[in-house]
Amino acid sequence: MDQSHYLARSRTRLISLWEALKKSFARRYPTTYAHLPEYWRLMRMDRPIGIYLLLWPTLWCLWIAAGGFPDFDLLFIFIFGTILMRAAGCCINDFADRDFDGHVERTRERPLASGKISGREALTLCALLCLLAFVLVLFTNRLTIYMSFGGLAIALVYPFAKRFTHLAQLVLGAAFSWGGLMAFTAQTGELPLYAWLLYTANFLWTVVYDTQYAMVDREDDVKIGVKSTAILFAEADRFVIGMLQIFFLLAMSLSAKHFELGGWFQFGLFLAACLFAYQQFLTWKRHPKDCFRAFLNNYRVGMVIFFFTVVDLFIP
Repeated sequence: MDQSHYLARSRTRLISLWEALKKSFARRYPTTYAHLPEYWRLMRMDRPIGIYLLLWPTLWCLWIAAGGFPDFDLLFIFIFGTILMRAAGCCINDFADRDFDGHVERTRERPLASGKISGREALTLCALLCLLAFVLVLFTNRLTIYMSFGGLAIALVYPFAKRFTHLAQLVLGAAFSWGGLMAFTAQTGELPLYAWLLYTANFLWTVVYDTQYAMVDREDDVKIGVKSTAILFAEADRFVIGMLQIFFLLAMSLSAKHFELGGWFQFGLFLAACLFAYQQFLTWKRHPKDCFRAFLNNYRVGMVIFFFTVVDLFIP
C-alpha cells in the first residue's frame, strides 16, 4: 500500500469517526447541538477582532519578558487562554446587555438579544470557558495562578460597569491589560516594576479603541441609558482620543529604555503613530461606519508593535 492510499484511507476513517460523534452528540443533546452555531456567534468566533486586540499586547509582553522567544508551553497557554477568556467575556457581556442589545441596530440580532439562546445557556458557556482557561493557568506558576483571579474579577465586572458609570472603558482597559502582567509572572516568576509601564500603555490604548467602538452606538446608547466614554467626552472625543494615543506611544517609548529595546521597536511605534493619525482622519466627521473602521484598524497597531518587538529582540 503506497503512502497516498494510506493517507486517503486514514482521512476517510477520521471523517467517518467525526460524523459518528456528531450524530451521537446530536441524538443525546439535541437542543445543545441545534444551538451550536448560536454559541459560536455568542463567543464572537465569527468576529476575531477582539482576540487580536487582546492577544497582541499579551504576546509583546511575553516576548519582552523572555528577552526573545518565550517558552513554547507558555506561548500555547497564552494564545489559547486569550481566545477562551475573550469568548467568556463576550458571553457575560451579552448576558449583561440582553435587555439593551435589542434596541441597538448593530446588536439586535445577537443570539441572546434575539432570543435564540437563553441567559442560562450563556452563563453556563461562560463558566465552562473560564474553567478551561483556568486549567491552562494551572500549568504556569503560583503567582500567575493568583494573578488570574484578579483578571477574572475585572473581566466579569466590566459588562455591568456601563450601567453605573461613563468610565466603563477604563474597566475594560484594566481587564484587557491584565494578560500582559500575567505574561511576565509566568515567564519570569515575578512582576517587575516596569511591567506596569507596559500595563499602563495598553490600558490607555484599550480606552482609545473602546471609545471609538462606543462612538458607533452613541446615539442608541443615549436613548437606552447605556453609559460610555464616548458620551462623556461628547464633542471633545477626538481630542481626548488623540491625547490618549500620544500618552500610549510615550509610555511604550519609555518602556523601551527599561527593557533595552532599540531602533526597530521605536520604528514600530512610529508606524503605530501613523495608524493613529489615519484613525483620527476616519473619525473626523464621527460617522458610525467610519468610527467602526477606526476601531478595527487598531488590530494593525497591535500587530505592527508586536512584529517590531520581535524584530528588535532578534536583531542587535
